[in-house]
Amino acid sequence: MTETLPSRLAEIVGAQHVSVDPDVLAGRCVDYTGRYRGRASALVRPGSDVEVASVLVACRDASVPVTIQGGRTSLVAGTVPEHDDVLLSTERLRDIGPVDVRERRMRVGAGVTAAALQEAAADAALVFGVDLASRDTATIGGMASTNAGGLRTVRYGNTAEQILGIDVALPDGTIVRRHSEVRSDNTGYDLTSLFVGAEGTLGVITAVDVRLHPTPRHRVTAVAGFADLDALLATSSVFRDVDGIAACELIDARGSDLTAEHLGVASPVDGAWHLLVELAGDVDPTERLAELLAEADLVGEPAVGMDSAASQRLWAVREGIGDVLGVCGPPLKFDVSLPLGRTDGFVSAATALVAEHAPDAIPVLFGHVGEGNLHLNLVRCTLEGDAERALYAAMMALIAEHGGNVSSEHGVGSIKRDYLSMSRTDADVAAMRAVKAAFDPDGYLNPAVLFP
Repeated sequence: MTETLPSRLAEIVGAQHVSVDPDVLAGRCVDYTGRYRGRASALVRPGSDVEVASVLVACRDASVPVTIQGGRTSLVAGTVPEHDDVLLSTERLRDIGPVDVRERRMRVGAGVTAAALQEAAADAALVFGVDLASRDTATIGGMASTNAGGLRTVRYGNTAEQILGIDVALPDGTIVRRHSEVRSDNTGYDLTSLFVGAEGTLGVITAVDVRLHPTPRHRVTAVAGFADLDALLATSSVFRDVDGIAACELIDARGSDLTAEHLGVASPVDGAWHLLVELAGDVDPTERLAELLAEADLVGEPAVGMDSAASQRLWAVREGIGDVLGVCGPPLKFDVSLPLGRTDGFVSAATALVAEHAPDAIPVLFGHVGEGNLHLNLVRCTLEGDAERALYAAMMALIAEHGGNVSSEHGVGSIKRDYLSMSRTDADVAAMRAVKAAFDPDGYLNPAVLFP
């Protein structure tokens, strides 16, 4: 980094919003799991889209790469710098606009957390369609950049389906503000969709218009236990197509055991596999839920939450799993998407693969089974270097063999960039590279992400 760049960044955003302190940078260069680390030369925190654009130009002119950071909840090292980058944080972009109740939409800054967005929507008796266990930290800018899914995907879809407009600062300093007040707008390229899911490789998302949804009048939650995974998958395939489905989550009993041991939150049911389902609608779905569970091959009786407090208790196990996975050291995570009919075979093969490469590791599976989006986590996995890379490569190949995708909702980041070709054709990758070159010909924006 040139000696004058920090001074130039301070002129743009204010000295108090620029840091070159090694301790500050070290804390910003580790990923959410604690497993991957990088290096950076400076941290800058712009307070507006104009400041973001000016920072990008200053870094480009100094030939210094930029890594964008939001809530830093990426699980694929998507915010870990590799080239002494300048870290551009969107944390100060926290404006929350008024809710348009009639059109059910609102505009928010990229640094607004999912929890803050949900609270603002709830105050207007509306719902934001994406919910994550990391809601208190994850930001809408990062969620848009990775097209995050989450706990309500089976009902509302991924983040892309919630975004109606977008503000983006491009690498050359141009600011694109793509907004439309109408719901049907067929005027040329869909620029909003181009930046959503691009993982910050084409520009910095600074604000978004989000779609909101009516709040269901009734909601009922249940957790059911199963002796084997195949029985759970059969029930999941029924629930995911039911009118009013709001959540359909798989929980490995080993994960439930961890939450009981370390958080004091015990599962309310027995069985090796647990299924959390939630139905919601304007008509009470309790009777329909009971009918469907009566037809399932369960272990014991399901636990049912009829009111908000009871539902929250049932959700506690599922939401607590992510917090306890790191108690025995950084877990090795695999975020995958699979056809539902091939999930059981994959899990058996993956368990054997883990036993071969890391016999002391404990595989824990959970995720959004209604969408085939699953998170396989290896607890007490002490592999490093070549040994870790060998297991990772073998697991990616196994996912491809079972007709899956190497990423379901966390993006590619830097961890999965070498496996992009397993889910994309050569022509796909070439087309994406051409788009990247058009927007960022110098290749200085998020250079460690997406492309090998």
